[in-house]
Amino acid sequence: MDEDVIARFCAATKLGDVDAVIETFTPDGELVSPLAGRAVFRGHEDLRVLFSILLPALSGFAWDHRIDGDGTAVVVARARVLGIRIGDAILIEQDAHGRIRRLTPHVRPWLGLTALALVLAPKLVRHPAVLRRVFRRG
Repeated sequence: MDEDVIARFCAATKLGDVDAVIETFTPDGELVSPLAGRAVFRGHEDLRVLFSILLPALSGFAWDHRIDGDGTAVVVARARVLGIRIGDAILIEQDAHGRIRRLTPHVRPWLGLTALALVLAPKLVRHPAVLRRVFRRG
């Protein structure tokens, strides 16, 4: 692992650069939805849809902490959605080459998570094929 993919991911999300975010993932990378337990966004196409909706919805985005393990890391972010403060501790699992294989966000508080759902849901329903794949058992 000769580059810091997690640092690239954090920088790209903060800048709202969806293409750069997607480049940090493996082709079959996943994001486990914090909104619905069995919902998983898989692959570059579906992740692009999600991040294209998510990143513009966030304001005041900042990364505060990072803890690294063997092939995993936890990064902690803060932002606002609809003016409501949210915090997110994201578990990042990497492949052997350091690319992101799986993200598991843990968003809090409940009010912030609800605001996030209110922003994301109406835009995600415009992508029914993505939603079908997201709720498909993997």
